[in-house]
Amino acid sequence: MLVDSHCHLNYKGLAEQQGEVLARARERGVTAMLNIATRESEWDDVLAAAEANDDVWASVGIHPHDADHHPDVDTAKLVARAAHPRVIGIGETGLDYYYDKSDRMRQQDSFRRHIHASQETGLPVIVHTRDAEDDTLALLGEEMGRATFPGVIHCFTASDNFARKALDLGLFISISGIVTFKNAADLQATAKWLPQDRLLIETDSPFLAPVPHRGKTGEPAFVADTLAFLAALRGEDRDALAAATSDNFYALFNKALP
Repeated sequence: MLVDSHCHLNYKGLAEQQGEVLARARERGVTAMLNIATRESEWDDVLAAAEANDDVWASVGIHPHDADHHPDVDTAKLVARAAHPRVIGIGETGLDYYYDKSDRMRQQDSFRRHIHASQETGLPVIVHTRDAEDDTLALLGEEMGRATFPGVIHCFTASDNFARKALDLGLFISISGIVTFKNAADLQATAKWLPQDRLLIETDSPFLAPVPHRGKTGEPAFVADTLAFLAALRGEDRDALAAATSDNFYALFNKALP
């Protein structure tokens, strides 16, 4: 029983062979995949994949890279689309100051709109953060003080301190294939101590294929490799960690429960 808590099945590299990609994931024990939207033009396709497959779920959101191009995607629009029975999360959203593809204030405004949609619907907000730890924590803390909301820091690569503060806010942390990379010592150190009951695993495919698939197009099947590495890193039984991270997924994304 494995869950890929964050993938992009409609991105180039996976969309052209989506049926085969899903079959390979199922063969390796993946029982659920959360297909993530990053811009409004993707929403219909992301939802279509979820409607066609019982083990695929969907999110609706705007990536911080695209905040400049979506000034009209407000909380009401997100809430309306999140009413779809296959939509179980809001995002991905957040702050990316590494590439700065969108104005930072527009990123923050978009991030708040997504959090407000999470607060209104109860669906978890899926947070992307890169080189923006202080502003991400400040915004999350401010909004959490206004009204609590569930959420996850996806594809975690931030500092140990950020992890502890995110956990203090009640958020989950998701580990991607980056943890298997040779130059990921800091991330590995954090991944060792993260509480098992707040841990998710993802591929972020088609990106970030883990060892031993480096250089290939990432896909949900590879979540099994990340899990195996993480279990060894933490000194935990692989099956027990698989069960725990799957249970955590359904505890957070509880709209996916039967």
